[in-house]
Amino acid sequence: MFTGIVEELGKVAELSGSRLRISAHTVLDGSKIGSSIAVNGCCLTVVSLDQQSWSTDVSDETFSRTNLGAMKVGDVVNLERPMALGDRLGGHLVLGHVDAVGEVVEPAPNLVVRIPRDLMHLIVEKGSVTVDGISLTAFNLTSDTFCVAVIPHTAQVTTLSVRKIGDKVNIEMDMLAKHIERMNPPKKKWWRR
Repeated sequence: MFTGIVEELGKVAELSGSRLRISAHTVLDGSKIGSSIAVNGCCLTVVSLDQQSWSTDVSDETFSRTNLGAMKVGDVVNLERPMALGDRLGGHLVLGHVDAVGEVVEPAPNLVVRIPRDLMHLIVEKGSVTVDGISLTAFNLTSDTFCVAVIPHTAQVTTLSVRKIGDKVNIEMDMLAKHIERMNPPKKKWWRR
């Protein structure tokens, strides 16, 4: 379980087949083999680590359903360790299970993201959404886009400072919305446009 508060920007150091190595510092503190670390909002397992980097194995399924498959050596990524019981919840409850890959329509500070239409009913005006592992508040919902206002601090400490039009971003819908949908499937369209 994560909070969507990015702890540090890491850098892709190596990508060989399914093995991904990421240079980092902060997220290594307290991490060990078997620990989880979210990379752009995708929960991955530490399989090796040293003082300056950690490695994980990424399945074909994960590569195909996230933006991790398009990564190259040198790319920056958002990193977050799981929260511990008793920690403050600075963002919202984030599972690290990517629901879709969205596309940047307008970059930060007025970030607009396009996602599959069949997922838009899971986004609520002024509700939480996770973009590349970042807990954000959605507004100005359309049939396939939502906006988030990105403050300078958030842009500076996340990948949103380098995201441009057309870039792919990992999207995780609010966990509560997904549970409610499972119990009560949507029956009508609700968007404005």
